[in-house]
Amino acid sequence: MTDLRQVFDDLVRFETILWGVVDGRLQEECGIGLASLNAMLVIDATPLCRVQDIARAVAITVGGASQAVDRLESAGRCARRANPSDRRSSIVELTPEGTELLGIAAPVFDSELDRLLLAPLPGTALTHLADALSTLRRSAATQAGSPAGSGGSVAGPR
Repeated sequence: MTDLRQVFDDLVRFETILWGVVDGRLQEECGIGLASLNAMLVIDATPLCRVQDIARAVAITVGGASQAVDRLESAGRCARRANPSDRRSSIVELTPEGTELLGIAAPVFDSELDRLLLAPLPGTALTHLADALSTLRRSAATQAGSPAGSGGSVAGPR
């Protein structure tokens, strides 16, 4: 029988290591953290992106997503404009500087994912892991009553 506590430990510890390694390389080479890059990837991939779209995609609160957008906006990486179809929300778009940074940081991100996920899991192992994690994410989000399970990939297509 599978030891569920060990599965939990392996999953959580791997996520912590993965985040730290990717974040460190992005900080060192691009001057941006993984949390900011995640938000920028969502903004880039989502037409008429709103703060709520970012919150849903990365499974954080709307307040947390709003603060992330505030930081990106202060750094000149995104801008808000009025939402023509809903006065209560804004549309978030990358600035030219944000688009340029994304073009530099995304390949670094992809390189680390290749190194840390693809290289150690040859053949169909990565596909099986991806399918299992997607199923678990949807199930947990449904049980928690969260829309976070309905979102697609934060990173978008490669």
